[in-house]
Amino acid sequence: MAKSSADDEELRRACEAAIEGTKQQVVMSIRVAKTSGIIGIAGKLSRGAMAKPRVLAISTKAKGQRTKAFLRVLKYSNGGVLEPAKLYKLKHLSKVELVTNDPSGCTFMLGFDNLRSQSVTPPQWTMRNVDDRNRLLLCILNICKDVLGRLPKVVGIDVVEMALWAKENTPAITKQQANPQDGPVTAVAEEGEMTVTVERELVSQAEEEDMEALLGTYVMGIGEAEAFSERLKRELQALEAANVHAILENEPLIDEVLHGLESATNCVEDMDEWLGIFNVKLRHMREDIESIETRNNKLEMQSVNNKALIEELDRLLERLRIPSEYAACLTSGSFEEARMPQNIEACEWLTNALHGLESPKLDPSYSNMRAVKEKRAEVDKLKTTFVRRASEFLRNYFSSLVDFMMSDKSYFSQRGQLKRPDHADLRYKCRTYARLLQHLKSLDKNCLGPLRKAYCTSLNLLLRREAREFANELRSSTKASKNPIVWFEGLTGLNQSVNNADTSAASEAYAKMLTIFIPLLVDESSFFAHFMCFEVPTLLPPEGVANGNKAGDDMNDDLGIMDIDENDNKSGQNSADLEALNESLHDLLDGIQEDFFAVVDWAGKIDPMCCISMHGITERYIPDQKADTAGFVRILLDDLESRISMQFSRFVEETCHQIERNERNVRQLGVLSFIPRFATLATRMEQYIQGQSRDLVDQAYTKFVTIMFVTLDKIAQTDLKYQDIMLLENYASFQNSLYDLANVVPTLAKFYHQASESYEQACTRHINTIIYYQFERLFQFARRIEDLMYTITPEEIPFQIGLSKADLRKVVKYSLSGVDKSISTMYKRLQKNLASEELLPSLWDKCKKEFLEKYESFVQLINKVYPTESIPSISEMRGLLASM
Repeated sequence: MAKSSADDEELRRACEAAIEGTKQQVVMSIRVAKTSGIIGIAGKLSRGAMAKPRVLAISTKAKGQRTKAFLRVLKYSNGGVLEPAKLYKLKHLSKVELVTNDPSGCTFMLGFDNLRSQSVTPPQWTMRNVDDRNRLLLCILNICKDVLGRLPKVVGIDVVEMALWAKENTPAITKQQANPQDGPVTAVAEEGEMTVTVERELVSQAEEEDMEALLGTYVMGIGEAEAFSERLKRELQALEAANVHAILENEPLIDEVLHGLESATNCVEDMDEWLGIFNVKLRHMREDIESIETRNNKLEMQSVNNKALIEELDRLLERLRIPSEYAACLTSGSFEEARMPQNIEACEWLTNALHGLESPKLDPSYSNMRAVKEKRAEVDKLKTTFVRRASEFLRNYFSSLVDFMMSDKSYFSQRGQLKRPDHADLRYKCRTYARLLQHLKSLDKNCLGPLRKAYCTSLNLLLRREAREFANELRSSTKASKNPIVWFEGLTGLNQSVNNADTSAASEAYAKMLTIFIPLLVDESSFFAHFMCFEVPTLLPPEGVANGNKAGDDMNDDLGIMDIDENDNKSGQNSADLEALNESLHDLLDGIQEDFFAVVDWAGKIDPMCCISMHGITERYIPDQKADTAGFVRILLDDLESRISMQFSRFVEETCHQIERNERNVRQLGVLSFIPRFATLATRMEQYIQGQSRDLVDQAYTKFVTIMFVTLDKIAQTDLKYQDIMLLENYASFQNSLYDLANVVPTLAKFYHQASESYEQACTRHINTIIYYQFERLFQFARRIEDLMYTITPEEIPFQIGLSKADLRKVVKYSLSGVDKSISTMYKRLQKNLASEELLPSLWDKCKKEFLEKYESFVQLINKVYPTESIPSISEMRGLLASM
């Protein structure tokens, strides 16, 4: 028999080197062939399933009290060195199956239960011979049994045959004794003396001896089967005869037992009869007891129900009882301030009583009781009487408060003294009845409408009187010019000063009016919404903090609104209440806007510029009025802004008409009067803006400048001879007067650039007129040459009629023979018609530059067409112009 690869010490050392560092000990290593195909006829591998050489190594690793076992697959690298390929844990080995289509029996498969893909066919391992197969599988089974305590399923292999093979092929074995605490005992065979290393016999020696003794008892030949059967029959007959004999011998004993059973049966029958009698008596007794218990339970239940009914009736009577002190207070009590705590207490009782007579607080079964109906009618009558009395008192009370204040002149502004409206005492007196209003709302919401109307009507008289007296005294005490300023009327020249009058006092008066009354109106609106129980968000008064608390919190505390009815404290808006609030605010404040309009009209007549500052002041107040209670104030501010804008627009329109009237005057020369006046006006307007009303002023600038430029063009067209002079002088004046403002005002900067472009165009036209007037023949000759060059070559031009060299000499002699005098004449013509002397240097420089450019083009054209002719050079002409 060939030596097994399991005996190869060199192979084991190679395996240990491959797994070095893993702390694992190699128990067995053996060479195998790995295939994944199907083995065909005669044990040959099918096509595409070639065998790959591999080495299977079984290793163990001690970990504490436990030992782990592994099956390693090693492959050969390109250099023939073993290296790890795969690692299987033997605890997951579930099946060892012999491949049936390999006749040699050397091919098997190992199945593991932790493989990810169970659908893939596991690899097949082929050994060199059956001995190698048995050595490997026996080693695996022994380790599984001793280390893991279980055996995998073995398919296609006879375990007994393997045990017999192991016994025959296990000669001298040296066992290493070890402590049971050190783990399982592993039997290791000496190299060269054994071919298989096994841990333990599959069948113990004692079990084997017992089986042999048992089988030895019945060992017979094949021909003795009939004798064996006869022997068994004889033994069975002997056993039955012995049993029958034993039964016959025990007959007296059986008779005694039967006699005893009969006596016992008689006793049992007597006892059953007695028990039947007792059962009948007990049944009758049980029925009597049940009848007694039923009557007793009914009596107890009736007693409990009567007690509960009495308690419930007592509670109902207590709920229906009307205390005499509350009834007297509600029907005939006084509403004086000292009596208000009793009234409030009675209101609270009445509210609770009404709620207590309604579901769910009152059981629906009580609602049809006559007593409940009578008490409900009585309580409703109390409610109606109290609401009527309280409403009548409050209407008279509001009217009396306002009448008292109206009769005292010290509450209002007087001559020489502006009086800030003070409603602290009025509100204090109203707060006394705030909780009463809350209870009235809870009792009957419909009663609030007339009360709100009465409050608004009374307070409206007071507010309008205060605003009227304040506005009148404000106007009479403000020192301002009574003569309106006319900015563009007439042609009085530039000596008239229109910026001396100080009209800022009018704007300050309007600002003071808003400063005093807008917070007052907002505060009154907010107080009214709180006081009259509107369920809308309100605005905190602008006083901020008072006595260490927010004014709004003080108002809530004084009014006592927060702790009466939780349903009245909703955060969401109630659209119906908001609409009712707006209607009430209109009744409260309507008419007061006339006094604001009077101040606006008065200030606008003094100086329309005040409209700019008033517009800005109004704009600052508008964004602050966001609360729902400030609805009327927002409308008032919007109306004021519209009126101010309308008044300022009227001023702009009148000013535009004044500018337009300039064109109807007699022929005008020089700078028109409205140009510098507009600069003064714009400066004044910018002083009034102060960062506000930018759009309003920019729109005015656009209208003013547009009509100014249109008017300027119309005036200039009345005399075409001086049109360009008129335009350039006025556009220059416009730029000079608005230079500083155009740097900071984008709208004026746009018109400044427009005037600059118009100025440049007018300058160009005027300069060209002067140049062509003096040198018309020279540049007319050049134009004729340029026109012909589009159709013929430059060499042919001297042969055209009027363009010969002789004609050129005549034109040059006529135009350039006294060129210095001609240039002096140009300067005098430019100076003659110009009214603004400061423009002359810049215009003359532009004229010389324009003439030099035209002459340079003329020289280039002559040199190209008449190269042999000589004319004054460009440098000579430039030097001559520089000396002028």
